[in-house]
Amino acid sequence: MATSNARNDRRALQRTMEAIISDSQRPSPQAILSGFERSMAHPAPQGRLPHLVAELVYDMPARRKLDELVLASELVTDIQEFLHEYSQAALLRAHSLEPRHTVLMVGPPGNGKTTLAEVFATELSLPLLFIRYDAIVDSFLGETSNRLRRLIDWAAVNPCVLFFDEFDTVGKERSDAQETGEIKRVVSTLLMQMDRLPSHAIVVCATNHPELLDRAVWRRFQLKLEVNKPNIEQLRSWFKRFCNSLGEDPGLSDAEFAEQMLGENMSEVEAFTLDVRRQLVLSQGRMSASQAVQKVLSRMQRRLRGPMEEGQNGHAVSIVETGKGAERRKASRGKRKTVQSAAKNSVPDAVDPS
Repeated sequence: MATSNARNDRRALQRTMEAIISDSQRPSPQAILSGFERSMAHPAPQGRLPHLVAELVYDMPARRKLDELVLASELVTDIQEFLHEYSQAALLRAHSLEPRHTVLMVGPPGNGKTTLAEVFATELSLPLLFIRYDAIVDSFLGETSNRLRRLIDWAAVNPCVLFFDEFDTVGKERSDAQETGEIKRVVSTLLMQMDRLPSHAIVVCATNHPELLDRAVWRRFQLKLEVNKPNIEQLRSWFKRFCNSLGEDPGLSDAEFAEQMLGENMSEVEAFTLDVRRQLVLSQGRMSASQAVQKVLSRMQRRLRGPMEEGQNGHAVSIVETGKGAERRKASRGKRKTVQSAAKNSVPDAVDPS
């Protein structure tokens, strides 16, 4: 009887071992996921996106930092607070709070909205994904919403910065009678998807036309930033940094530079200083910083004068002028016209010889 019990124990032990081995060899639920589901379960390594997501975005390199930019002081404060919240997410969650993660930037083009999206990604050490509207928007009914949903599903499990430039393309006012039913469904889908995104997915949107956005879109954004053209103080600060980096006198004061560039967007200001650097590099020491600045400044002034049209007495007159200098020139022309008109009125009428 003892022998029979021992034999039964060995068989039970053998069945138990076989069950353990069989269970260890069985694929886990995550291992049997395929295609897009697998990409959703496992974050993709940086620089490598699953195909079904990669075709919807541009994976942009992010290098710019906040301290490299010259911005309005209140704008810098708002951005720093946002970044601090993200870095202290664990502390906030311990108190049942979440950091803000949706940002809307508005303002005229060329003043750093795209650069700020890069700053968010750099400062937070997250990949920057630039949304491709040519791949997202489709003429087939419902396909645009499906693609948006696919992208948001992936971002929900993969920390990143999703950047929607020209956001009015997909966030238009639904009450606009000229818009199709498809774009209205897209807006509704986008709003629902944004609501379910976790706080580790940063959504940054930019638009030059905030008046076109749907009213329900506005309240989805926890941080709203207004990015305007640089003022005199910002221009002077930018040029001082530029001069320090050159290490020699550029032959132009920061006040003169600010006066010349006032009214221009930040991309034009940055293009000016980059052009000066190109001139210095290509001259290989044959050109001083002062000469390079004057060359680029002369070229810029010719461009700002714009196309010429024939004015009175056959003289060429500029039809495009900007900045403070342009205002002075317009005022000067107005004074000259007033003087000329007064002089013309003071000339006595010709006496009729008859």
